[in-house]
Amino acid sequence: MSLRTWLSELPALDRDALVAFDPDAAPENPAELFTDWLQLAADRGLPLPHALNLATATPGGEVGARTVILKDLTDGDWVIATDARSPKAEAVAANPLAALTAFWAPIGRQVRIGGPVRDLGDEAAAADFLERHPGARAATMTGVQSEPLESMETYDRAYAEARDAVEREPGRVPPTWRCYAIAATTVEFWAARPGGGQIRLRYALEGTWRRGLVWP
Repeated sequence: MSLRTWLSELPALDRDALVAFDPDAAPENPAELFTDWLQLAADRGLPLPHALNLATATPGGEVGARTVILKDLTDGDWVIATDARSPKAEAVAANPLAALTAFWAPIGRQVRIGGPVRDLGDEAAAADFLERHPGARAATMTGVQSEPLESMETYDRAYAEARDAVEREPGRVPPTWRCYAIAATTVEFWAARPGGGQIRLRYALEGTWRRGLVWP
């Protein structure tokens, strides 16, 4: 069997598991609707419902995408965190625009968020870093993200050193750790309908939020 054939035969959405969505009853603010959908995904037991795909582009047009964890959603800001030396942070420093995508396949829903990015400053970065598990803090202090790695033995030594550093200085915050806010200017909600077909609802920030249906 060819890969193409195998892919075409993979199961599609289970429409019996879908939840109906009424776009006419959607709230005025997309952050409220996103939170409702996120809560639904969590209530259904979906793994890592707060994992989103982050897409960035350099000024030269080089596009990158990776999965990140949503850290907060407040005042229209979708917040993520990373090291300022990472490729994604370097990309938004040079081209401060980004997009996030959430996809919850078992409930047939997707959300796309786009807008400008800004650094939330030292206080937000420190609060986020110190909330992390010691092992997660050590991982962020191990090497420089995306730089060449000689071997896993090299990584293990560096990670052990970072764990020791975290234990010795539990209040230490690396100066390169940052929180970034994607200030949404567009948010699109896509839902598969239990009876067939799809719904796509777009919010656009034009002084205030305006929403309307678009073709899926």
